[in-house]
Amino acid sequence: MRKLIVLILLAVIFAVPVSAQEYTAPEAPDEALGLMPVERTTFGQDLWTVVKGAVGKLQPELAAAVKICVALVAITMAVSLVSSMPGKSAKVVELVGVITAASLLLQQTGSMIRTGAETVTQLSEYGKLLLPVMTAALAAQGGITTSGTLYVSTTVFDALLTAGISAILIPLVYCFLALSVASCATGQDILKKLCDFAKWLSTWLLKTALYIFTGFIGVTGVVSGTADATALKATKLTMSGMIPVVGGILSEASEAVLVGVGVMKSTAGTYGLLAVIAIWIAPFLQIGIRYLLLKLTAAVCGVFGIKQISALISAFSDAMGLLLGMTSAICIILLISLTCFLKGVG
Repeated sequence: MRKLIVLILLAVIFAVPVSAQEYTAPEAPDEALGLMPVERTTFGQDLWTVVKGAVGKLQPELAAAVKICVALVAITMAVSLVSSMPGKSAKVVELVGVITAASLLLQQTGSMIRTGAETVTQLSEYGKLLLPVMTAALAAQGGITTSGTLYVSTTVFDALLTAGISAILIPLVYCFLALSVASCATGQDILKKLCDFAKWLSTWLLKTALYIFTGFIGVTGVVSGTADATALKATKLTMSGMIPVVGGILSEASEAVLVGVGVMKSTAGTYGLLAVIAIWIAPFLQIGIRYLLLKLTAAVCGVFGIKQISALISAFSDAMGLLLGMTSAICIILLISLTCFLKGVG
């Protein structure tokens, strides 16, 4: 009898805990909370509610962006008209036009850079609250090693990328813009080359960070079965093209996440996914609408033959693309990790 009691006690002590406890995700930040559905239904419907709410708040941002783009076209037309007049120095007129256009562009770009930096910080801070909950949920169902590996890898990559964005990439964007203004104002080739290098370095750092993270998830095999398909999808999205390319990020990332969404049942996990998307999507759309409008404006301004202003607008749209890449990189890391957790939790 004593031996039986001892065996039972040892089994209780050393057994892997498998729990049906429901873990609760931390509440989304205030701004994102306004986009979250009041009543939970299916994940697809809830996601549509978040997207629809974010799009609904775009009207003031869209109006402000359109005003600036119209002003840029007007400046370009005026420069083209004045520089064609006899007795006018075309170089001086174009220089004045570049400086005027730069002052307009810097106003909205500075605001968007701050928005992008704040979004990266919010995503990182929310991830620090959410990932321990998902780790505990997965460990409670027997995935102690998997949960620990996922937690450590995600928090390390998230912390490194967040710090890298704040300390390296954001200053690189400012440097890129300063070089762009100087290059368009003076026409110096060396400044143009330095500008291109700053842009290339920023893009390469973002791509490399995602290559390393998704490669680690796939190679270490921290997830099994269909979860591995998620890691492979995540790796594919980093190879699909440059990170600032909006369509590639959205289509591939959503496909990778939905591989796991179809079979998961964790309430904390689904809420966490929605919260991460809600934090990311509004700033993403704000920056994205400016990115697209500036691309269009650069093309329109190019018709008037003022290459310096057209090139300047194009450079500022590239800066918006870099911001899209930064915010999306953090979001993608969290989404991939959450999907892997959810595949384990079930």
